[in-house]
Amino acid sequence: MATASGFTKDDLRALAGERSFERGVGYLGAVAGLEVTAGGVTATVYGGDAYGVALTFDAGEGLSGECGCPYRRDGNFCKHCVAVGLTVLNRGLDLAEARAAARDRGERLDAWLEALPREELLALLREQLTEDNALRHRLEIRAATDAGADITVLRPQIMTLLDPAPFSRYGHIEYADAFAYAEQVAGAVDALRSLPSADHRVSLAREAIERLRQVYDQIDDSSGAVGEVAAELEEVHREACATSDVDPVKTAEWLAAHLLDDGSYPEVYLGDYWGLLGDAGRSRLAELVAEASRHGGSGWAVAQVTKDIARLGGDVDTLVATLAADLAPYGQTHLTIAQELDRAGRAAEALEWAVRGLRETARHPFGADPLGDYVAERYDRDGRLADVVAVRRERFHASPSLAGYRELRDAARKAGSWDGERTAALDVLGDGPLLVDALIDDGDTDAAWRAAEEGAGDRQWLALADLTRDDRPADALTVYRRAIESRSRLTGDGNYREIARLLRSARDCHERLGTEREFASYVTGLRTAQRRKRNLLRILDQQGL
Repeated sequence: MATASGFTKDDLRALAGERSFERGVGYLGAVAGLEVTAGGVTATVYGGDAYGVALTFDAGEGLSGECGCPYRRDGNFCKHCVAVGLTVLNRGLDLAEARAAARDRGERLDAWLEALPREELLALLREQLTEDNALRHRLEIRAATDAGADITVLRPQIMTLLDPAPFSRYGHIEYADAFAYAEQVAGAVDALRSLPSADHRVSLAREAIERLRQVYDQIDDSSGAVGEVAAELEEVHREACATSDVDPVKTAEWLAAHLLDDGSYPEVYLGDYWGLLGDAGRSRLAELVAEASRHGGSGWAVAQVTKDIARLGGDVDTLVATLAADLAPYGQTHLTIAQELDRAGRAAEALEWAVRGLRETARHPFGADPLGDYVAERYDRDGRLADVVAVRRERFHASPSLAGYRELRDAARKAGSWDGERTAALDVLGDGPLLVDALIDDGDTDAAWRAAEEGAGDRQWLALADLTRDDRPADALTVYRRAIESRSRLTGDGNYREIARLLRSARDCHERLGTEREFASYVTGLRTAQRRKRNLLRILDQQGL
């Protein structure tokens, strides 16, 4: 049932998952500064760092949350969001009512400000400016820009907004202060955008980028707040270059200095500037890169810019030579070379490089096999089915996996040779969980049961039981009982729900065996043994067990 807040603990649990929800409970005492706004709820959650959290609730879209922590940036509803949501519930806040009140306060404030006499409004603003240096700096720049001030006046004012000193503790900007610094830098970006002269925007943006690059190592920007503003700064520079009369050779020289520095920041992609350089700028950039290479410049940076120039300029031979100078161990570079040659319409050379990669590198022990896939797909397209099988066989034998087994099986079936390949492939898998997985994947459950006796993990046993409980209820029941006994030693609602699932499966087996009374007695004994686990008993009640 929805609460006055519009969501429940179960909603938070469903969004976060059991583990993050439980961790969020542990952060209830770390929530500070909770405020309901017209848009939702904001708060700060203190732990190893201070994280700003914002929750929003829409009747149509439901609850959502934002947080600066790494787990949330990966797309998860984090423990900090859970903690704020639980705080809202514990306080019994009616979000719809509180958000309406926040909107009313905002409207009253707007009406009050609009009704103030000019002198009172100015006095209020001046009072604020004495307390908020960042706001004062931004307005000073706006005033100087509107007054047509000379660039020599504007420059120091804009650079002041890039000074980290007001936020730096012991020479370092900590996570909690990075947001405020990012907001100050955003003021400099806005000021640069407002400059009427594109040439001035170019020169000051370059100086600002260099200044930010110098101080970035002093910032804990794990939230990405400063990085986002830095990207906007680079965008201002690029757009100004497109509309200015700045010499493209000078732009090339700036790009070379920036791109050939290992610590270049913010990130600049040469392709965004390629059209602005023209022949003269591109030629100058190539000269500077070659000079850096001769004088022992950063090997990684020189190689990367050389590759970008070759790719953008359509110089496939140089691109291939640069890539070939540093080949990755699992064939990634061979594949990149093949793809570049494909794009250039040189399919035969592309296949040669890919096949060379198969000879010279091993399949990665984990994950997909893009190089093997590339060669197999090329052979398949050309109707070379026996060669497809040979590639899949070699890759599978070198690094056995269920994925490799499936690839070999599919290729051999298409070539009509799976019967001859299967025995050898299963021998490669040996005895153990991987063999059981392959036999299950083949649908050969009888062989899988026999192989399981030689070595199977809990996952394989349960998979077999689920697949065959209709035909082998007694065998499946043994597996379910064993799994229930193991999980009964653990706690947690997720574990309890799995016990309930296993019990339902065990009940199916008993029904097929005609031993329903035995199941009832078993469940009674389990509930008695686990009587202290109230959540488990609640879940069993919900499941009719």
